[in-house]
Amino acid sequence: MTRISPQPGIMDIELYQGGASHLAGVTDVLKLSSNENPFGPSPAAVQAVSEAAAKLHRYPSTDHAALRAAIGAVHDLDPDRLIIGVGSDEVLTWLALAYAGPGDEVLYPEHGFSLYPIVARAAGATPVTAPETARRVDVDAILARVTPATRLIYLANPANPTGTMIGADEMTRLAAAVPESCILVLDGAYAEFVDGYDGGAALVDRHPNVVMTRTLSKIYGLGGLRVGWGYAPRAIIDVLNRIRGPFNMSNVALAGAEAAIRDQEFVRTCRIANAEQRARLAGGLAQLGIPSDESHANFVLARFADADRARAADAHLKAHGILVRLVAGYGFPEALRITVGRPQDVTRVLDAMATFPGATA
Repeated sequence: MTRISPQPGIMDIELYQGGASHLAGVTDVLKLSSNENPFGPSPAAVQAVSEAAAKLHRYPSTDHAALRAAIGAVHDLDPDRLIIGVGSDEVLTWLALAYAGPGDEVLYPEHGFSLYPIVARAAGATPVTAPETARRVDVDAILARVTPATRLIYLANPANPTGTMIGADEMTRLAAAVPESCILVLDGAYAEFVDGYDGGAALVDRHPNVVMTRTLSKIYGLGGLRVGWGYAPRAIIDVLNRIRGPFNMSNVALAGAEAAIRDQEFVRTCRIANAEQRARLAGGLAQLGIPSDESHANFVLARFADADRARAADAHLKAHGILVRLVAGYGFPEALRITVGRPQDVTRVLDAMATFPGATA
């Protein structure tokens, strides 16, 4: 008798581990483990969600036209080339399901987002990594790993968990060199934290095989609603819409996301506050002998002498009611990823680390 079994590659997927949220016996927990906006969502988004909740008996729109129009207006993009997903994760997944399969390869930097190998294996494709240089994406290393079997290249810029970023010249060079048989996916989950950065939209407009994804889970503070979007050539959007579920987004999520997108003053305020507190956090840790690379996101990757010191620092912060993220799974056993919080949150982290055994301050 033939036994039921999953498709090849599925059981090779490691279960995703989210950032911790609770500490046993601690009531005043400071969660800095998931890169969430410490200021929460826009009040306009909260109001929109509240109003939409009264219409839960109604099906949502299937074309997401209002939200696509809002995104198009704010970012000066063609709404017909936008697609809305349950977080940018869903858009990244559609791309793998639509364009990769058995015998194909999905390429990404060695410290890239843990979802990339998941969606590759879910599609039956083979995940392939390219080495980074000093915790930065190396364009030449990526291009050296491209083969005739490469169908997708996933690249986050700024990157998670390093916070590092490559510049426009390198992005342009990469996009120009990717073969037409391969799609370059620019994951812009943290793009809004970089003032004046378009996340790769201009490259999408210049190339038929470049896609940009964005999320409302980070600076917009809507992680709990799960809303993301993609911008791509119309031919690719047409393909993705054929596998998108007709009611993949709830009316509550659509309403909250539209209000959030239109409240760009809130986004600007959060960007400024994040930049200020990120500098405080990185600078304060450096004074304690804990280095980090220049971050362009809403977190810093604090590096320690070795994995034991990183685990000890994590335990020390937990003893002070502070949750951060161990990132050994990303290839950094010697590091902790610390989300940038409010001013009082950054002070609490720095005060706690000042008492960490071996701190130099």
